[in-house]
Amino acid sequence: MSPVKASTMDADLQQIFGSPVPELYEVAVGHDASPALACALELRAFLALAEEQVALVRDRVYADMDPERDMGELSADKLRFDAEWLEAALDARDGYRAALGELLRTMPPPDQQPRPVRMTQLKATATMPPSAVPAPQRAGAARARRP
Repeated sequence: MSPVKASTMDADLQQIFGSPVPELYEVAVGHDASPALACALELRAFLALAEEQVALVRDRVYADMDPERDMGELSADKLRFDAEWLEAALDARDGYRAALGELLRTMPPPDQQPRPVRMTQLKATATMPPSAVPAPQRAGAARARRP
């Protein structure tokens, strides 16, 4: 997970968790980090990568379509490939934005995140006095049926 690349949901993360994204990454490596924060930052990293891919393809298409460029360099096959690549990158971006948005909407507020609770299990032991223990009936013998 890298805080270097920005994402379009960084402001949402900062608003919900109360710290800038680089600080959230520092908190996430600690022992007290909430699972929701770790998951949100993982989704954010995937989102930032998908958004970077969208920008790269967009910039490549803009450069190919520059009015100053020689028309003889245009390639329909290259533009079709870029259109497919852009569609895939946009689908990934939209999926990560939706997943991160859903996580941020449905998680408990950061100040109410559940903390692991240690439970100690007590053992109760009791012994019965010898007179209270029932005597075994004929061990292994089947009971006779009465008519």
